[in-house]
This record gives sequence, C-alpha cells and structure tokens, in this order.
Amino acid sequence: MSDFIENSGFAENIEEMKAFAQKNDIPIMFDDGIEFICNYIREHKIKRILEIGTAIAYSAIRFASIADDIYVTTIEIDIDRFIKAQLNIKKAGLENRITAINEDALFSQIEGEFDLIFIDAAKAQYMKFFEKYKANLAPGGVFISDNLSFHGMVENLSLTHNYSTKKLVKKIRKYIAFLKANTEFKTDFYQTGDGIAVSYRAEEGGQAQNAVTENIAEN
Repeated sequence: MSDFIENSGFAENIEEMKAFAQKNDIPIMFDDGIEFICNYIREHKIKRILEIGTAIAYSAIRFASIADDIYVTTIEIDIDRFIKAQLNIKKAGLENRITAINEDALFSQIEGEFDLIFIDAAKAQYMKFFEKYKANLAPGGVFISDNLSFHGMVENLSLTHNYSTKKLVKKIRKYIAFLKANTEFKTDFYQTGDGIAVSYRAEEGGQAQNAVTENIAEN
C-alpha cells in the first residue's frame, strides 16, 4: 500500500471504492498501474492534473492525496458515475482540490495548462483526446494513457471472440501506432497495470525523462 495512505479511514474509503467498482462492473486502475502513476507524480513533483474519465473518482482521489498542493480536474460523461464520484470526493475531503466536470471530454472547453494529462476514458477516442488536449499540456508535461494492453487482448486478439471488443482492440492498436509514429511526442510503453504509455514532447523530454521514468518502472 502506498506510503501516503497512512490514515486507516482513508485506506478504508479506498477499499470501499474498489469493492463498489468491482460489484458494479466499473473499471478502475489495476493496483500496480495506479502505483506507477502515483510514483511518477511524486518523482516529478506534478501539481496540476487533468483526467479524462473520472468514473467514481478512484484515481483522482489517489492522485490528489499524494500531497496537499496537487489539484485535479477530471471529466466524466456518465451522470451516475459523476454523482458517485462527487460523493467520494466529498467523503475524502478533497472538494477544494478535485474539480469534477460532467461533460463529454471531446467537447469540453478546459482552460489552463497541466503537468500531467491522464487519458482513461472511451478507448476508441484516445487519439482524439490526445490531439484535443495537447494544447493544455504545460512545458515539460506528459500524457499518460491507460489500458493499452486491454487485458492482454491488444497483444493477442484471439483472447476475445466478441465482435465489438475486437473492433475496440483494433482502435487501441491504432492509437499505439499513432503514438509510435508521432514525431512531436516521444512515448515510452510499460507493461505495468493494464499497459501504460508515457508521452512527452520530443524536444523537452529527452534522455533525462527516460531515465527517471525507467527508475519509476523498476521500483
């Protein structure tokens, strides 16, 4: 368990959110995936985070709880999940540092710059999210994309026989190809969690970014 979860009440809330997500079939990050990103936030002293895909605010709460000067803006299209997210944010006492927005992220107008933009919403729209919000990325900032393995199906499509799932997996593959071919951004891929990509502007990141992220991945 993370070193910032020292309060037993907070830890209990986290476990309640995980149990609720499992019971109601709401996707939240794998434990090792969320730890990877939390470590990244600590190592890079990330302060401003934009999250595309709130769900029930599990990851937003984890991120904001790392330090009391971290602020998260998070967007969720589903009204029921948004309402539950607001309740969880309030229960965590983070209303002043997590701003939840109930909108379609493809059409939201978000102002300001962010040190980290976390993409974890509709997988078929990842490329559009990336292109739309790169203008909101602060100098030296990164995109982090989750679910690029999609339970192993991206690497092995035969794991599913569902037509809709196969279409979705193929779109994730296209997004991965987009990241690899993107000359404006450099992307590092990690097998932790459900497959994570860290993308940063090529002229800003360089070898120093690689070295720090590799260190995080090893820890």
